[in-house]
Amino acid sequence: MMTKADVTTMIRAKKREKQIKWADIAAAAGLSEVFTTSACLGMNSLLPEAAGKVADFLGLPAEAAVVLAEYPTKDFDRVVPTDPCIYRWYEITGVFGEAFKELVQEKAGDGIMSAIDFDMDIEKVPHEKGDRIKVTMSGKFLPYKSW
Repeated sequence: MMTKADVTTMIRAKKREKQIKWADIAAAAGLSEVFTTSACLGMNSLLPEAAGKVADFLGLPAEAAVVLAEYPTKDFDRVVPTDPCIYRWYEITGVFGEAFKELVQEKAGDGIMSAIDFDMDIEKVPHEKGDRIKVTMSGKFLPYKSW
C-alpha cells in the first residue's frame, strides 16, 4: 500500500529526472503552484481529476493519483525547525505573529484568517539591495462566535 510519503518521494524523483519545476506540475494539475506543491508534499489533497493529471504528467502509477486524492493527516513536529528557510518562516511568525494577530483583530474583529479557504503566492522580486521574496497570502476571515 502506497503512502503520502511514498508518493512525495516518487514526485521528487520524477521532478529531478525530468528537470521540471513545481510550476510545471501545477500547470499540469490546473491549480496554483503553492497549493499543488503542498499537496505533492502530502499536506493537502488534490481532487481526483487533478491528481490524475499530476500522475499522468509525471508518469506515476495509477495508485499515486489515488494517494494524492486522499485526505492528509497534518501531523507535523512542534519543535523549532532546523532547515534555514523554514526556520526563517518560523522566526517571522515568532517576531511578527502577535502583531499580525493584533492587526487582523483591529481591522476585522475577533477571529482568524482561514488556512482552509486560502490563497498564497510566492515570487522573486529584483531589488537594489538584493533580490527579495514576496509572499502574498489571502485567507477568509472567520469570526469567533459567542454562544
